[in-house]
Amino acid sequence: MSNVLNNFLDENLADLREQGLYNDIDPVEGANGPTIQVKGQSLVNLSSNNYLGLATNDELKKIAQATIETHGVGAGAVRTINGTLDVHVKLEETLAKFKGTEAAISYQSGFNCNMAAISAVMDKNDAILSDQLNHASIIDGCRLSKAKIIAYNHSDMDDLRAKAKAATESGLYNKVMVITDGVFSMDGDIAKLPEIVEIAKEFDLITYVDDAHGSGVTGKGAGTVKHFGLQNEIDFQIGTLSKAIGVVGGYVAGKKNLIDWLKVRSRPFLFSTALPPGDVAAITRAVEMIMESTELHDKLWDNGDYLKRGLAELGFNIGDSETPITPCIIGDEKLTQQFSKRLFEEGVYAKSIVFPTVPKGTGRVRNMPTAAHTKDMLDDAIAAYAKVGRELGIIQ
Repeated sequence: MSNVLNNFLDENLADLREQGLYNDIDPVEGANGPTIQVKGQSLVNLSSNNYLGLATNDELKKIAQATIETHGVGAGAVRTINGTLDVHVKLEETLAKFKGTEAAISYQSGFNCNMAAISAVMDKNDAILSDQLNHASIIDGCRLSKAKIIAYNHSDMDDLRAKAKAATESGLYNKVMVITDGVFSMDGDIAKLPEIVEIAKEFDLITYVDDAHGSGVTGKGAGTVKHFGLQNEIDFQIGTLSKAIGVVGGYVAGKKNLIDWLKVRSRPFLFSTALPPGDVAAITRAVEMIMESTELHDKLWDNGDYLKRGLAELGFNIGDSETPITPCIIGDEKLTQQFSKRLFEEGVYAKSIVFPTVPKGTGRVRNMPTAAHTKDMLDDAIAAYAKVGRELGIIQ
């Protein structure tokens, strides 16, 4: 290895560890369910984004297995050559129905969606108004587009309006887009979409909502855009297929001409092999299940309310979450890491979240109850939180 590279890596890794910013990765020994096994220990799992428990659903496993038998383990090509299989077409028709749009397009990940869609439409002659707490994939997609990035204060509609007015009246940009997460994953709050749409109409902004943490969770499962009845007002609806849907991939839903454009101009679609057919079939059925019944959605919210109430009563700072996402905000990064490690020893897997995922000084443990948890599991977790929180002086 180059001496320059070796010194760079050793010095910076040591610095991250000293600051409490280095995250160890713990392999899960088996399926990622409501309980998991790590290092031979059984743990209540509060770190998964498997919101509805579909990642281990028996029906979906059987569908994936059956489709592998008929379609193989891989698509065999990029979508524009001959990697578009009949299962891809069915999936995208189902996603469009799910999101209430004319059409949809699938990608290999939710991250890829933001890299693909933003840069396919926006360029150096444009500007993007982006919420300060938007996901890293949105930030990277904006950077890739080379558009002027104008950050507005988190969910601050006065700031958004002032910056939209300045950008559109400057005459410097051909197009201006406003981008927001639907649900902000670290705090659990919901974007103010009605106000954003109102501002967008006033200044003719392109509207873009990444609902990775909203689909399957908000709007009785239909997502944040449908929750507000705004599916005819949002130009880009972005989602992931790896959280509430339980598999892997992402999608963009919108007008047919938008989807047609992405099929010929979005680089991950053009230059990366299509999603595997077994995954696609399982995804399609998962989306259908969410549309057919709110049972899993309702259990998710019931479990989320139960955990929030238990942690709040103990005195933990759980922020202002409006969704089942339940942060325990500790602040100090080293203490946050220590808290997470002690929870592990007490039988709870709740991973520490520190900079750069969240701003420095706002370290937290992000708890994610799912539809698959039982109340007994959550009671065990709450008891561990009480013991460790008092031991470390986080609560009284």
